[in-house]
Amino acid sequence: MILETAELTIAPGQEGAFEAAVRQAVPLFLGSRGCKGVRLHRVVETPGLYRLLVDWDTLEDHTVHFRGSEAFAQWRALVSPHFAAAPAVTHSEEAMSA
Repeated sequence: MILETAELTIAPGQEGAFEAAVRQAVPLFLGSRGCKGVRLHRVVETPGLYRLLVDWDTLEDHTVHFRGSEAFAQWRALVSPHFAAAPAVTHSEEAMSA
């Protein structure tokens, strides 16, 4: 399982519209090959900073199949007007669990 973490900085005053756009986009993720779940976290210490967490079966399910899809284009159209900066995206896999 691969965890995509996207750090998203949202323009001041756009937080509510951004969260609504993400809710609207959830089916785009869940209908995509290898997507097992999506969550949005708001960073408490930094207003306007969010973390989008998406579980994928494989790295390629995100980087090739989703990013090359119409669903990705729709996702970006929904949320990018609210960005204050370019997203920072990383991928990780579990090394330990307790």
